[in-house]
Amino acid sequence: MSIKLFAMISLLLVCFLSGGCASSRGFDSSLKSIVKPYRFSMVKWESRAIPDEVNRLVFGRHEKVDDAVRVVTSYFPLVEQVKTLNSTIEAINRGEEHGDLASLKAKLSALQEQKEALQNTVARIIVGQIKENLAQQGIFNPFDKHIRLKVIFPPLNFKLEEPPHLLVISPRDRIESVREIVLEQSIGLKDIEDIEAKVDKLGVSSLVVELGGFAGTYPNFVTNEGSLRFTLDTVAEEWLHQYLVFKPLGFRYLLDLAGVSRNYEIATISETVAGMVSKEIGSIVYERYYSGLTIGTTEKETTDSEFNREMREIRKAVDEYLARGEIEQAERFMEQRRQYLVSKGYHIRKLNQAYFAFHGTYADSPTSISPIGVELKQLRNQITSLKDFLDTVAAMTNRQDLKESVK
Repeated sequence: MSIKLFAMISLLLVCFLSGGCASSRGFDSSLKSIVKPYRFSMVKWESRAIPDEVNRLVFGRHEKVDDAVRVVTSYFPLVEQVKTLNSTIEAINRGEEHGDLASLKAKLSALQEQKEALQNTVARIIVGQIKENLAQQGIFNPFDKHIRLKVIFPPLNFKLEEPPHLLVISPRDRIESVREIVLEQSIGLKDIEDIEAKVDKLGVSSLVVELGGFAGTYPNFVTNEGSLRFTLDTVAEEWLHQYLVFKPLGFRYLLDLAGVSRNYEIATISETVAGMVSKEIGSIVYERYYSGLTIGTTEKETTDSEFNREMREIRKAVDEYLARGEIEQAERFMEQRRQYLVSKGYHIRKLNQAYFAFHGTYADSPTSISPIGVELKQLRNQITSLKDFLDTVAAMTNRQDLKESVK
């Protein structure tokens, strides 16, 4: 990897994190003024994170954990208890439940202290377990065909911390992510709804997404409110995104994110591959260390057939509305179906073109109707080695490459 290419990648990352490198137009100017107070500052965050990492490397590298599995399995039930207590306190504040707020808040504070005391140790343990599994799969770095060093690169590291939010923008007349802007973690629901309302007035469809992980910083962010299995998958996925940047597929996805060369199919392939490979890695790690153990979970799984079927039908119907130019009808339909899903226990805050544009890049999800997910699964079934599958797809530069590989 030449210095010139590395510099180009760095520049593109900065462009992405600042909201894109596209030339300023009237729309861009209005958009920038809306999001300016809420932008995530990478410089500010790294100025805090890097000294912490240096301190850890210098003074903490020889720390040993006697019972790593026990530490991890004691952490995630705390995550669930904190979330449950927060929900109870919020319900009491809304007048929906009764309880001793002072007592509950004291208990919450104690649990949060226990949770925070374990976070860095848990992250270090998980990093070690995933690195060991990557090595067993023969996955070390993007250059191992040319430089045969068995070193994990990019360095695998993450923080269990609330990730930034992401503002996703799609045109109203089609489903496609045309802009993504990273927003700070601290914004609340009122600010989110205000941002979306103002952006929508620019004639587009917008959605502020709560991310589960974020690969645009070092260390990566991974939410501190997820289950163990979700955390394993997400840590691996965010690292894979950084790994793929040094491959043709990931580099083209970076160009898409930066607004330099939009390619929704490349974005879909890259996101789906990272998700597929990370789930395999997460599954192996989970089965090796945590199979059979009782560990609390925190997120409602939406993998049942009713939800999947409903989301696919909604997506198909919306595409048909938009193909006929019936934008308002499509938006009314999405809101009606959203309310139906809420009545069934699936609490989707906002269902619009931007929602499908964001979630649709995961071609194996129910919100996508792309055949890319099926093709990638077919290709994975044809290739025995996980590393060979990753190498094959990472070298792709367009959708046609995927079609030919499947053939």
